[in-house]
Amino acid sequence: MNTGESKGPPLGAPDEIAARASEEILGPNPFVGLRPQDIFAAAHQIGAQALRQPTLVLEQEAALARELLSVLSGNAKLDPPQGDKRFTDSAWRDNPFYRMYLQGYLAWGKALSGFVARSALDAKSKERASFVVSLVTDALAPTNTLLGNPAALKKIIESGGASLVAGLQNMMADLTKNQGMPAQVNKQAFRLGENLARSPGAVVFRNDLLELIQYVPSTSDVYARPHLIVPPQINKYYIFDLSPGRSIVEFMVKSGLQVFVVSWRNPTPAQRSWDMEALWRRCCRPSRRCATSRTPRTSTCMGPAPAR
Repeated sequence: MNTGESKGPPLGAPDEIAARASEEILGPNPFVGLRPQDIFAAAHQIGAQALRQPTLVLEQEAALARELLSVLSGNAKLDPPQGDKRFTDSAWRDNPFYRMYLQGYLAWGKALSGFVARSALDAKSKERASFVVSLVTDALAPTNTLLGNPAALKKIIESGGASLVAGLQNMMADLTKNQGMPAQVNKQAFRLGENLARSPGAVVFRNDLLELIQYVPSTSDVYARPHLIVPPQINKYYIFDLSPGRSIVEFMVKSGLQVFVVSWRNPTPAQRSWDMEALWRRCCRPSRRCATSRTPRTSTCMGPAPAR
């Protein structure tokens, strides 16, 4: 089945690429799946609270003013959260300008968060408002600007301007090919069967919804009962077979299991009417081909529904 993945050349050693992808996927784009109306609704609630609680607004503004005076005098005790990689460059500690810039930013974010925490919103509304505040403060972080990112400035100097050109190219690619969202993984770096999905196997069943892959055992003896893996419909089968040493499939076949994995079709406009009933109906036959009621199954997200 054509999965639609890019066939571009791999960049770097397979282990390096896999490690980088594993790290980057831990910080998915927070705007994916987020409805604009939800953001506006939460922002409206924050604005309404500011009008209803002017005293609280003044208190938070006074607290922010005191913090900023401490920043200017060099007595502020504001530090970024432990593990925040945006501010690991030494300039944020050693350079007076960048130190004040960082502490002023942290004081501003603290004031906004404090207002939401002390507002009269109910618990669920506070969670939504806090999320919107975090989106705003993260979007306006100093590191999201060139002059406010000392690490990026150093990179420009070290690379003779090449990093700036590469960044502009990435921005144009995001605007034209990724709906304006920052891409988190270099799709050109992966090639199926080379540095991704390397476990040997074969397609033993195919219909208009999926393919069923059976993997080649790597032991002389295997358990009689097969194991069926059903990934979420929004993911590819190789989330279970990333690369050697990072593959559930690899571990299973080395443990003597017969492994079958469902590979879902990339939907097109022709499949826009498919619903859960269609998934059930089309998944039943391949499931019966390799599984019984006693067959162990591994499934994630919506994978369990058609896997039952």
